[in-house]
Amino acid sequence: MESGDNKSNRQVQKAHSYSSYERRSVGSPSVIVIGSGFAGIAAARALHDASFQVIVLESRDRIGGRVHTDYSFGFPVDLGASWLHGVCKENPLAPVIGRLGLPLYRTSGDNSVLYDHDLESYALFDMDGNQVPQELVSGVGKTFESILKETELVRQDFSEDMSIQRAISIVFDRRPDLRLEGLGHKVLQWYLCRMEGWFAADADTISLKSWDQEELLPGGHGLMVRGYLPVINTLAKGLDIRLSHRVTKINRRHNGVKVTVEDGRTFVADAAVVTVPLGVLKSNCIKFEPRLPEWKEAAITDLGIGIENKIILHFEKVFWPNVEFLGVVAETSYGCSYFLNLHKATGHAVLVYMPAGKLARDIQKMSDEAAANFAFTQLRKILPNASTPIQFLVSHWGTDRNSLGSYSYDTVGNSHDLYERLRIPVDNLFFAGEATSADYPGSVHGAYSTGLMAAEGCRMRVLERYGELDLFQPVMGELVPVSAPLLISRM
Repeated sequence: MESGDNKSNRQVQKAHSYSSYERRSVGSPSVIVIGSGFAGIAAARALHDASFQVIVLESRDRIGGRVHTDYSFGFPVDLGASWLHGVCKENPLAPVIGRLGLPLYRTSGDNSVLYDHDLESYALFDMDGNQVPQELVSGVGKTFESILKETELVRQDFSEDMSIQRAISIVFDRRPDLRLEGLGHKVLQWYLCRMEGWFAADADTISLKSWDQEELLPGGHGLMVRGYLPVINTLAKGLDIRLSHRVTKINRRHNGVKVTVEDGRTFVADAAVVTVPLGVLKSNCIKFEPRLPEWKEAAITDLGIGIENKIILHFEKVFWPNVEFLGVVAETSYGCSYFLNLHKATGHAVLVYMPAGKLARDIQKMSDEAAANFAFTQLRKILPNASTPIQFLVSHWGTDRNSLGSYSYDTVGNSHDLYERLRIPVDNLFFAGEATSADYPGSVHGAYSTGLMAAEGCRMRVLERYGELDLFQPVMGELVPVSAPLLISRM
């Protein structure tokens, strides 16, 4: 198998030169945005359009952060975020996607137990390659819904928090009729595997009290058929983005901030918007002077950061069923597998293996070739005649020093309020990113909306200091209502 070559990605390379930076007068308001993911680009775009002097410092050699569309197969494939969660006009990203005319492939309706997929198009197999009857899968799905409803009663009956895993055990003790044996038990473990994939974490670490506190927008979930890169490229156009500028220190003073990068250079501005991932904040590789308040440090420490990776297999031709996803059921959720069929949405012969939690951590210890072989071995268990992939790509969100995790989740014993605490500004430092969104954590639109909020808070504070609040329009009001409908397909 041949590895896809990210460095040959010419379209991604084009994203490396955005600078059309015009130096304004010395007295114009200035902001440094740290990180060029969706939160950082949203904040920078809004402040730039509000006539601020904005510099974006990005540690990678590309923009996008945990959004990374790769073109090395000859067509776009997202190694990171790939769904729009909530295909509706209420989604803050809908105006941008609608205006660009980018197609979406809807993979679920509003009430999907599997969140980003429902059961309209699936094929599950046991370890011997036998397909599980669809009636059984549907029946177990209803049982899983009943189990989740019963965990709500457990939550009401216990004052202390516990994991989803423990809550399910209590449900089984109370409702033995919900226990399943044999193949039904294995299918139930597969449902749990998909739930763990939503949080990028194991069920024994996910908070019972907080796991369902996020807001799910209507409209189901749509796969970005052409990837997310066109969206962030559009938002980034004309911004001054300094790539390969890894921030090591942020010094805040009453009259501004000074930001130091790895090679010792410093940048000074009136304020800064910090949008680095939660995993990077947890690693303490950025030094804050003075230290952040204890409540802010506690939020960084106590919020969970999960891992879900993608092993993307490109084949010469399609040999699998024409379904949206393939699954392998097993005795434990750890042993279950999940493959997204991109051919259904994009027409390309690609399957995406998506391990999460402990399984993802174990696989990321392997070489890329070993990881691809592992995924292919899982596929061969259900499709013995599978042909060998011609190319593969492997993501490394857990070990990549620029992310150190995939996205945030609520851990046992900690309040959902931690998201809001992480968002609250400290003096002239403003924070944004998916881990600062109490309503939409772990999502692209959550990151985007917090970037806009941070920009507005920053604008208000800086212009208050300049005494010029009346000269500028709120940055949150820049977007016009969606002028083009979202292009949604369902094959």
